[in-house]
Amino acid sequence: MSSAARTIMLVDDHAVVREGYRAMLQKQPGLRVVAEASDGVEAYRLYKETEPDLVIMDLSMPGIGGIEAIRRLRQWDKRARILVFTMHQNAAFAVQAIRAGASGYVTKTSPPETLVHAVMDALSGKIAISPDIDHELALSHLAGERAAADLLTAREFEVLRMLLAEKTTDEIAEALHLSPKTVANLHSLIKDKLGVGTDIELVRLALRQGILTQVDLREQ
Repeated sequence: MSSAARTIMLVDDHAVVREGYRAMLQKQPGLRVVAEASDGVEAYRLYKETEPDLVIMDLSMPGIGGIEAIRRLRQWDKRARILVFTMHQNAAFAVQAIRAGASGYVTKTSPPETLVHAVMDALSGKIAISPDIDHELALSHLAGERAAADLLTAREFEVLRMLLAEKTTDEIAEALHLSPKTVANLHSLIKDKLGVGTDIELVRLALRQGILTQVDLREQ
């Protein structure tokens, strides 16, 4: 790395989480946190203002999720480096994040040094995957059922995530800057691609593949 500090933006809807890994990262020589955002829309605005060398992005946030935020950032700047740091330990989310343009995927259950190493790898232009997700990706290839992540685009996966969070068609349309008709069409397309006929079957498939958990259902 050069003598100039490499700049980082943190994106997470929990201030205490941002505070924790800001403190950890700024202990590392040559790293400086220059911006923080609590959602994808704010991240997009601050990225254009600060143009950091790396974005560390959560996936589950109010409004647009991390995958859609990654897609938008990469659309605006093809050189953007984005490292996902999330609680989701499911291969489907990792596949979609990398497909959307992420430079790596690390789970929040990983040791602190795993995140630091991933940051350094991402800044060096490498793809950084935490060992637990590497294992999940390997297992996913052994499963008989085609994973939703393999069948859906990043935009379709984001619509699926919002549908599973019980967002209405109008709420999804507003968050993703789409027309309600387009969202309705995507809803039907998602069910067709995944081979389900009803929303109940869609929820069952999401539970089976770990996209949705029983904890998520209890919290809704």
